Amino acid sequence: MQTELSKQLGVEHPLFGFTPFPAVAAAISRAGGLGVLGAVRYTAPDDLKRDLDWVEAHVEGRPYGLDVVMPAKKVEGVTEADVEAMIPEGHRQFVKDTLAEYGVPELADGEASGWRITGWMEQVARSQLDVAFDYPIKLLANALGSPPADVVRRAHDRGVLVAALAGSARHARKHQQAGIDIVVAQGYEAGGHTGEIGSLVLTPEVIDAVAPLPVLAAGGIGSGRQVAAALTLGAQGVWLGSIWLTTTEAELPSRALVRKLLAAGSGDTVRSRALTGKPARQLRTEWTDAWDDAGGPGTLPMPLQGLLVADAISRIQRYEVEPLLGTPVGQIVGRMNEERSVQAVVDDLTRGFERAVDRVNRIAGRSPQ
Repeated sequence: MQTELSKQLGVEHPLFGFTPFPAVAAAISRAGGLGVLGAVRYTAPDDLKRDLDWVEAHVEGRPYGLDVVMPAKKVEGVTEADVEAMIPEGHRQFVKDTLAEYGVPELADGEASGWRITGWMEQVARSQLDVAFDYPIKLLANALGSPPADVVRRAHDRGVLVAALAGSARHARKHQQAGIDIVVAQGYEAGGHTGEIGSLVLTPEVIDAVAPLPVLAAGGIGSGRQVAAALTLGAQGVWLGSIWLTTTEAELPSRALVRKLLAAGSGDTVRSRALTGKPARQLRTEWTDAWDDAGGPGTLPMPLQGLLVADAISRIQRYEVEPLLGTPVGQIVGRMNEERSVQAVVDDLTRGFERAVDRVNRIAGRSPQ
């Protein structure tokens, strides 16, 4: 399973695995793919440095990358406190009332709430890059449009390829004009922030729009035959995120959440603004239902919504309040019905790919090689 892009990056398989967990990222790279560590949860540069040190020590010399959330347009002088002050009191009260309705306890005195979604902020993202460029990363991906031009230049000066996610051909063309090296065509089925076009339609549209730039297919991919379909459409690899959540190396905040993922079907997700203020596919829960209910206050725009709910989500996870407990995940969750190692997932993908290619060869009247 080799493409021009996988050869360029020196990976055995064109499997690009996005994950917030260092152990998963390292395992993906060791298994022959390219592990991409998500940086959005790292608000302190030292924490990112610690985990990149760990990844570097555990990839066995294999390539890996980093994913940031960085706005293309720079906003000067805006602090987290400035943004917090924009949150209406009515929305804060709605959060309090909803948590009280489900009996979610307060955190104990002195217990820190979970990470806050501040990685979108200009100064935070740039501090992440200051750390990351001290490591031999091979790929820098941006999940919020094209990164600023100076960041693209900085990456290229270090021989780092730059990727950006796109939910439409129009977005993909903007990435191409910005000097991006790889476009990730992320379909409607994907977990997290996603657009409204399904992968089977989106992938060839983006490939045609930005040729000859390499394109990765993303959204709803979790089997080898789906990998084969993506490469048949012209993609040079696949971008996988959700499938790693139930691997044994993942560090989800609770066993209850793992059980919910394993039990969920492909129809148990919803594209909601409840988490960040932008449409993001996630498990449907009573928390998402409350925010999407017409009788509620409605969600706030990004980044206000993410800051508003960050502490609440930490409490829900800490006390495993199952009706409210969720996570970003794609429709492929219906295939995630057992815990497996990263290596087992990669083995399943590669074997399934081989079977799919053999099947197509038989249909075409050619004997499998």
